[in-house]
Amino acid sequence: MDLDELFPDRPDDPLVLLGKQDLDPLSVHELEARIALLEAEIARVKAKLANAVNFRASADELFRK
Repeated sequence: MDLDELFPDRPDDPLVLLGKQDLDPLSVHELEARIALLEAEIARVKAKLANAVNFRASADELFRK
């Protein structure tokens, strides 16, 4: 899926801009550093998602009683 399809209304979104960057001029070291940073960001987003899911489950449980 193209990033433009994911974020059609947000052309200046950092994720869209990141996906459009030319990787050709980057060295192996720069590419490895980029991967490490992206993996750290993925871990941060997954933690936020897990927190949101747990919060939602707690709220659902509270209001079911």
